[in-house]
Amino acid sequence: MSMTTTATEASRWSRMWNSNMGYSFRRNPVAVVSLAIFAFITVMSLLAPLIAPFDPYDPAQIDIMNSEYPPVWVDGADAQFMFGTDDQGRDLWSTILYGTRLSLLIGLCAVALQAFLGISIGLIAGYVGGRLDSLLMRMADIQLSFSTLMVAIIFLAVTQAMFGSETFNQYAVYFLIAVIGVAEWPQYARTVRATVLAEKKKEYVDSARVLGFGPLRIMVRHILPNSLSPIFVISTVQVANAIISEASLSFLGLGMPPSQPSLGSLISSGFDYIFSGSWWITAIPGVVLVVLVLVINLLGDWMRDVLNPKLYKG
Repeated sequence: MSMTTTATEASRWSRMWNSNMGYSFRRNPVAVVSLAIFAFITVMSLLAPLIAPFDPYDPAQIDIMNSEYPPVWVDGADAQFMFGTDDQGRDLWSTILYGTRLSLLIGLCAVALQAFLGISIGLIAGYVGGRLDSLLMRMADIQLSFSTLMVAIIFLAVTQAMFGSETFNQYAVYFLIAVIGVAEWPQYARTVRATVLAEKKKEYVDSARVLGFGPLRIMVRHILPNSLSPIFVISTVQVANAIISEASLSFLGLGMPPSQPSLGSLISSGFDYIFSGSWWITAIPGVVLVVLVLVINLLGDWMRDVLNPKLYKG
């Protein structure tokens, strides 16, 4: 039965892409352009070690005397620094490439953690029901009553005070992934639980029980594949939210340190120089961040419209 279910699920997604998603994507210029921009930014950031003319992590390639050079289209620029340099003398183009890669890594890993926690809790709550369902959903309600940034600021501030700035900076990536991931799991849990409550009453679940399959196999192999549509939509939006959360925390000094540049730490490091004339240190990474988050949100909106039969018109 599991092989039949898997094959049916694969053919269902293939038909959906060919009849709905593929047609809608090709006919939607906003989705096409958004995916092209996102793919371009992602590929460029992944190839940063090969593309970037300088390594912002190598102190030997950084000269403080090169600090605050403007971009090449501004008077007083140095031709070897296309987007200029920051306050530490790092090439801004190279730093943006590495910083974008780090921001995407934090966003994707944080969303993976959110999805793992939320899907697991949502499956258990919806399938088991009863007091366990009530307990888990009350936990989700409590979690939702606090904003992500508030939870992250408190946790990261306490962590930084406990371990010290040096240790915190060394493991900042892991702290950020953990706090952003744990703070947003209820979004997945509530959505998956609602889907499980509808799916577990259907005949294929009763058939699986009659065949002697255990609850874990039924939840993972049979119910979960039918919950993927809303999960994909949530994941797309949550990646953008996680990147924004990382940038906000780094801007507040609770995220990535200046020695490990992300888009947020780049914007933060250049904020004090805006009014002194070195606007590019903050403006250019800010534009990259806005464009990256915008195209991800546009792709999420398109995916939501296509996968929601109440919204999709064909």
